[in-house]
Amino acid sequence: MMFENIVVDSPEPAPGTLLLAGIPGSGKSTVAAALAARFGRAAYIEVDHLQELIVSGGHWPTPDGDPEADRQILLRARHACLLADSFVAAGFLPVLDDVVVRRSHLDFYRAHARAPLHLVVLAPGPDKAWERNNARHKCLTTNWAFLDEAMREEIAGEGVWIDNAEQTVEETVDAVLAATGLTPRPRTA
Repeated sequence: MMFENIVVDSPEPAPGTLLLAGIPGSGKSTVAAALAARFGRAAYIEVDHLQELIVSGGHWPTPDGDPEADRQILLRARHACLLADSFVAAGFLPVLDDVVVRRSHLDFYRAHARAPLHLVVLAPGPDKAWERNNARHKCLTTNWAFLDEAMREEIAGEGVWIDNAEQTVEETVDAVLAATGLTPRPRTA
């Protein structure tokens, strides 16, 4: 098969990138996948998976703070933006799923995403997030509930906040679509 005349970018790029943020257990992964499935062309990018690409020398965030882990948080955010920009240019709406609780982390995303960045924060509260965390297959051993307070202090008033504590996944997806004004396009071949 010859690829010389195939154009990767779309004549109609996607309307931007959707960054779905919140603390662990807030429902980001489930909602992001369901949201992307509503669009005819969308990509779901779980930013934790970009961290998993590091074969050796990887540092996952810890409650104690680790400068190398912090550097790698920004490294994976940069790669998420590069990947998202590529999908936007190809006409796919990228839906990023990441734990973004610090202003500096959000500002990094804004500085590196070329397409408009639509921020949606899922905020069911720390108790509900911990409850959800304990009921899922990728159960964390660290209770990250303290990040809820940091998130509410540092990025309050940024983007759209949705309290999804009592919402179904579909209700949360509907709320995200209504709040962002993003309209699912019909599926194309």
